[in-house]
Amino acid sequence: MADLNVEEVIKKLTLTEKVELLSGIDFWHTKPMPKHGIPSIRMSDGPNGVRGTKFFNGVPAACFPCGTALGSTFNQELLEQAGKTMGEEAIAKSAHLILGPTINMQRSPLGGRGFESIGEDPFLSGLGAAALVRGIQSTGVVATIKHFLCNDQEDKRMGVQSIVTERALREIYAMPFQLAVRDARPGAFMTAYNGINGTFCSENPKYLDGMLRKEWGWDGLIMSDWYGTYSTNDAITAGLDLEMPGPSRFRGEALQFNASTGKPFIHHIDARVRALLQLVKKVSSLPIQENVSFC
Repeated sequence: MADLNVEEVIKKLTLTEKVELLSGIDFWHTKPMPKHGIPSIRMSDGPNGVRGTKFFNGVPAACFPCGTALGSTFNQELLEQAGKTMGEEAIAKSAHLILGPTINMQRSPLGGRGFESIGEDPFLSGLGAAALVRGIQSTGVVATIKHFLCNDQEDKRMGVQSIVTERALREIYAMPFQLAVRDARPGAFMTAYNGINGTFCSENPKYLDGMLRKEWGWDGLIMSDWYGTYSTNDAITAGLDLEMPGPSRFRGEALQFNASTGKPFIHHIDARVRALLQLVKKVSSLPIQENVSFC
């Protein structure tokens, strides 16, 4: 599987198969296509460790200090060691991706998930996140850094717009992500629920394609937060590779029909499939036990 020829597989896939690859099949897994040599990829959430694929009554997991406690150590070596241990536990739970670390800015005490983030300082958050990512990815497991971008409150989380100047966005909110890209190259990004100045993050070409991919030169996979995909065409053309979780709400038959009429163009579909297959290739050599259901 590590020898998966991404470009050759794309040529063999039908439009229907390409679209099927672009959304999860359930809460934690991507779509497998055995006839093309494409396995399913498993993800695992935190927020302070690797809990597996169950919210309740799951198998035991190591409980790490929360993100803020990790950040308060100001110790990149320690955070890298913590990330390595998280990666090893992910492998034990047959997970290819960890949905973290979280590095949103703690700009308000009302941010209900602030404890997951490293801190209120962009520089500290970026260096700490990079250390965690380096540790996680040293095991072959992919880190999914989140939530991109300007996500710092939970009130009306699915519809709120962050109204922010470009300077504040870059110097405060984007800085941790930029540092993590520079120092650790995380394999995946997760978009935020909120919008920025009127455009939702999961369909925002200015920041997904313009900033992250073109300006920063990052080339991994972008997935939505869970139920954080809000459109069919716009999300595809903006650069959102994977809708999570499955079954799809905005892709599936709707995207197949739209793509068959050139809206969006097939090269947009191929770009999203390419990112997914490159991720599959990257994690396919992990010593994962297949069909592990108890994690």
